[in-house]
Amino acid sequence: MTTLHLPLSRASRVSRSLRTADPILLAAGVLCVLLVLMALLGPLVAPYGPSETDILAASQGPGPDHLLGTDALGRDILTRILYGARLSFAGPGLIVALSLTLGTGLGILAAWRGGPVDSLLSKVFNVLFAMPGILVVIVAGAVFGGGFWAPVLSLSLVYTPYIARVVRSSALTQRNMAYVEACRLAGMTGWRICSRHVLRNLIPLVLAQATISFGSALMDFGAASFLGVGIQPPQAEWGLMVSEGQSELLDGALQQSLCAGLMILISVVAFNILGERLGTRAGGQR
Repeated sequence: MTTLHLPLSRASRVSRSLRTADPILLAAGVLCVLLVLMALLGPLVAPYGPSETDILAASQGPGPDHLLGTDALGRDILTRILYGARLSFAGPGLIVALSLTLGTGLGILAAWRGGPVDSLLSKVFNVLFAMPGILVVIVAGAVFGGGFWAPVLSLSLVYTPYIARVVRSSALTQRNMAYVEACRLAGMTGWRICSRHVLRNLIPLVLAQATISFGSALMDFGAASFLGVGIQPPQAEWGLMVSEGQSELLDGALQQSLCAGLMILISVVAFNILGERLGTRAGGQR
């Protein structure tokens, strides 16, 4: 009889996990994975070069040679969508990585030290909250010129207080828990407690916030390219493609702006849903 209990117990756990699985979370997760794979592997399967032009095929609609049509210079839109995914995801990825690192550190510092440190950081965060993100990007682009790094660095600064606020709130709860007092009594330093215990307990929440921030950063990074202060021609990036397609709209050639805009929309919605669902689960587990 003893040998039967373990398999039955495992089967019941698997069955219970399947019953409680969130289909929306799974669908959003699968879509996000496919989008990331497209960014990584898309150029390997692209039918043309991203800057390969064919004036005789300019502004053509979808067809057998160009599945999504061509732009005003005769460049294949599907190819530029696939190549553009790399920059469209690389920029937001760096924005999230930088803001996550800085925001998590500052949030834990504010919660752990409290007092004047917390008050000072809260005032700094409030100042950053008052700064419109896209305005900061425009100013950075005007000062440093358009390109990849100006919107990445400026948006990293803008996103830092949002992550820090979420981390600080959760870290305050962790600081007052019994295991922290036990670690103190055991002689552990504050740095060790925060890095080995507090941060580890914050990881699910931090990952959820990072996923949500990625979707928002993707939209803002694309907006920077759309306004001309981000990625510059002839590079392929979705926000830039929407901007370049504007001149073709009056001629009835909707394909470039429409396809690039849909990719931004699908990506933002997918990552936002994934982040919201992960955040709900992380909150329920605390």
